[in-house]
Amino acid sequence: MAGKNEVEKKNITVFGEETEFDGVLEFSDRLVITGKFSGKINAPEGDLEVAKNAVCKVDKIDANSIIVSGEVSGDMNAAERVEICSGSKVSGNITTARIRIANNVEFSGDVNMLDKEPEVDLFSVASSEYKQAMIIHSDVIK
Repeated sequence: MAGKNEVEKKNITVFGEETEFDGVLEFSDRLVITGKFSGKINAPEGDLEVAKNAVCKVDKIDANSIIVSGEVSGDMNAAERVEICSGSKVSGNITTARIRIANNVEFSGDVNMLDKEPEVDLFSVASSEYKQAMIIHSDVIK
């Protein structure tokens, strides 16, 4: 489980509103897209954020986590989580361990849940922390 300091150490790259990119993106830290993107995103270790006015037309997105506030057309695969924020549009299939879809979202596609055990070492945490991790995990796989 990544600690707070590890998250803060990640580099953040921002594609500005005027940026239009077509091709294959690969990154390992954090990327925020506020412009237009088309192609493929391959970042199994990276965190992706699609900002409110961004438009992404992808073959596929592979990332650790994905937050969508704008528009995404294409399939998304996130090992950790996908969050679709209010006012966004998503068209495509989603595969992830955890998903949150807010109210006022246009979503078209299928959702496939990954069966992922919590990344908590039984012998290194208090019993209450491990119990909470198991409760969260059981909610995910129902």
